[in-house]
Amino acid sequence: MVDSLGVAVVGFGWMGRVHTQAYARVPHHYPRLSVRPELVAVAEEVPGRAEEAAARFGFASATRDWREVAADPRVRAVSITAPNFLHHEIGVAMAEAGKHIWIEKPVGLSVADAQAVADAVAKAGVQGAVGFNYRNAPAVEAARDLIASGEIGTVTHVRVRLFSDYAAHPEGALTWRYERERGGSGVLGDLASHGADLARFLLGDIASLTADTAIFVPERARPTGATAGHSRATGGTLGPVENEDYVNCLLRFASGARGVLEACRVSVGEQNNYGFEVHGTKGAVFWDFRRMNELGVSRGTTYQDQPVSTVYVGPGDGEFGAFQPGAANAMGYDDLKVIEAYRFLRSVAEGEPHGATLSDAVRSAAVLDAMARSAVSGAWVSL
Repeated sequence: MVDSLGVAVVGFGWMGRVHTQAYARVPHHYPRLSVRPELVAVAEEVPGRAEEAAARFGFASATRDWREVAADPRVRAVSITAPNFLHHEIGVAMAEAGKHIWIEKPVGLSVADAQAVADAVAKAGVQGAVGFNYRNAPAVEAARDLIASGEIGTVTHVRVRLFSDYAAHPEGALTWRYERERGGSGVLGDLASHGADLARFLLGDIASLTADTAIFVPERARPTGATAGHSRATGGTLGPVENEDYVNCLLRFASGARGVLEACRVSVGEQNNYGFEVHGTKGAVFWDFRRMNELGVSRGTTYQDQPVSTVYVGPGDGEFGAFQPGAANAMGYDDLKVIEAYRFLRSVAEGEPHGATLSDAVRSAAVLDAMARSAVSGAWVSL
């Protein structure tokens, strides 16, 4: 028997649309899932945007006030895709209202925000999922299994990179993303949060780190109207960019491995250049998000001049089989969010977590807070 589950989306920019589409696709890819999402409500404060979303995607109701969603008895699960500064308030309120939550990273502006949401979820006895989508790539899960199996030996070092040009244009509007009070720690929360999660997912806990940050575009024009995504603005009043464009971080893992995590939002010539390189005493594994369904793998006994082979993931890796029948058939970004939605809904159905949780968000936020402290002090910080 399939149980209908009333879901809502709070915040309807690009990510709100991605969550909505993921809910719609889950039954297609996971027909045996015992719950089926029903789009009950959408909330967005920008005038007209919620109504437009309801008309386009089939939500039963639309509102500008997310508090109406919290009070709606039809809603049992909520996607929180609002700006970072609202994560804490909305996340805690939804959990206290008895709603299961799927919340986008970084879950607030600090580790205290993430912990508050995690505590509210635990106290309410609801499920909480977090939008660390890159760990859902079948190739990333295959890399984790390869590392755990010992096929590349003992891991010695890793490099995690997240380079993008979404903020490279000097006419990029001074939206909430660039303000400390509303956007938090800039590229740390936006991209490095994914990097911290990937590093932990692959290699385990980070013991200590030291970091350096920079702002390369110091001023931007304030937008004159509502924005979505990475809008441009010309002619508006200039204001200061308050948070980081760039971070470079040295990592020491509890295992003894070393690492480098580097992220930048103003990298001209780089479009979503995300990935990792993990080296061990007998081999290595490489992943590039732009070739999401491939791994570069070096393994064997030759050590020096050992070749790297391209491995295409297939139905035996992660959730690949729910999307494609054979290796080298491509999956894309939106598919990762379908996997995330499935794991969230499965958590609700079974009463136990599947996929990234609020605990993972707290650990990632602790890494980000340590980066920020280290960038100020110049010292190594223990976690």
